[in-house]
Amino acid sequence: MTSQANWQYICQVDDIPRQGARRVARPRGLEVALFRTAADTVHALLDYSPYKGGPLSQGMVFGDKVACPLHNWTIGLADGQALAPDEGSTPVFRVQVAAGAVYLDAAELAGHALAQTRPLAGPAQRALPAVR
Repeated sequence: MTSQANWQYICQVDDIPRQGARRVARPRGLEVALFRTAADTVHALLDYSPYKGGPLSQGMVFGDKVACPLHNWTIGLADGQALAPDEGSTPVFRVQVAAGAVYLDAAELAGHALAQTRPLAGPAQRALPAVR
């Protein structure tokens, strides 16, 4: 691992369910989803599907991919790319594992992928009338 000052401790690998995910809150922007494969590899993506912004952390992890829980798009954990025939990607965050501890790049946590917002669903999509 490179300089400890550049990396923020997040959790232990065992804190992430095997073939599952854990969400990491950030001061600004959407959460980061940490994924753990059956082979104990850890990946980090913005918790945001490239199709309609669904929470990837709630999807099923299989092999080195995750299936979006809302629209079943398959997203590569290593590169954030949607698999064909779908197109698009979700931002990837650098992750390091050392002695069973998971670290994310502190600069990326603070400033990477801040433009995405969670989509509104249901009646909240409509503007509310002005209150008089």
